[in-house]
Amino acid sequence: MKSASATVQTVNIYEAKTQLSKLVDLASSGTDVVIARAGKPVARLTTLKHEKRPLVPGLLQGQGWIADDFNAPLPDDLQAAFEGR
Repeated sequence: MKSASATVQTVNIYEAKTQLSKLVDLASSGTDVVIARAGKPVARLTTLKHEKRPLVPGLLQGQGWIADDFNAPLPDDLQAAFEGR
């Protein structure tokens, strides 16, 4: 949630379409951009927070398997297909 002191800039849809890259840069630097149609706000362009989720070792333990013959050689015809022969 933005604080009450967050900077906000309002632009009309035409300006947003013609200057989208500039407005994205502005939003990524912390300034919210409100897009208005006929003077009425309809959308907000804001920065995204990249939340790091903690890594949980063993989270998927027991949910997968590896076949006993995983490293066994492929049959000759299948090996030839992979090699383009």
